[in-house]
Amino acid sequence: MSPAEHFPLYHPPGAQRAFGTDDATRRFAKVAQLEPGSRVLVLGCGPEGGAAVLLAQELKCSVVAVDTEEALVSPVRERVRSQGLSDRIEVRRVAPDALGMLDGPFHGILVPGRVQYPLDVSLRVFRPLLGKRGRVGFTFPARVGRFTPKPVLDFWEKRLGAPLLLPRELLQALETGGFEPESVESLHDTELDALYKDMEAHLPEAASPESAGFREELALHREHNQRPGVSYAFAVGRRKEPGEKPPASRDRG
Repeated sequence: MSPAEHFPLYHPPGAQRAFGTDDATRRFAKVAQLEPGSRVLVLGCGPEGGAAVLLAQELKCSVVAVDTEEALVSPVRERVRSQGLSDRIEVRRVAPDALGMLDGPFHGILVPGRVQYPLDVSLRVFRPLLGKRGRVGFTFPARVGRFTPKPVLDFWEKRLGAPLLLPRELLQALETGGFEPESVESLHDTELDALYKDMEAHLPEAASPESAGFREELALHREHNQRPGVSYAFAVGRRKEPGEKPPASRDRG
């Protein structure tokens, strides 16, 4: 299944991931009910492989750490080897259109910050890789705040190939894609600004076609005083089976 031409969204090598912190990984592990022996796919592991290492060391999970470029996975392989984690972490380079060929099922799929596919493609790829009651936690751009300027909306619609969604609409998309939506969070203004500063610091000096979209994104962020009405969100959903009854109402009906 081939992604759209404008995917994956450019992410400078070595830059931090939107939800790549240890705390974010631990929150996902708790929601996904991961435990020793749980099999987890970390998609977009990055050159540090932090999420994969934490899941293997702290939770004793069996992890498959994946990224799309050899330059990103080679440092992870070396870190895994040097820390004696080769029995718990398998590191792979996988082409963007070959993710569905990985051997499932997984108890959890974690995408800590690199947006690889359009939203509908992501959900179609993730669901069959999960076992029953398996969770996915993925990063995707979302509208936030009361107002998003039209130039920003136009930029993101062109970049994503679809309108920019609100966080609650991301949860609705999860449900449509065969998941029970469980939670969504987005980066606050200060967190988003810190992310952009780090990503800019890792940009190559020479402009390139691959980074052009991100440079425009960064310019819009600054043009609107670090509050463009769009941020990166992290949504979590549980694989839902055909015919499964909806969860009981939390307000007792």
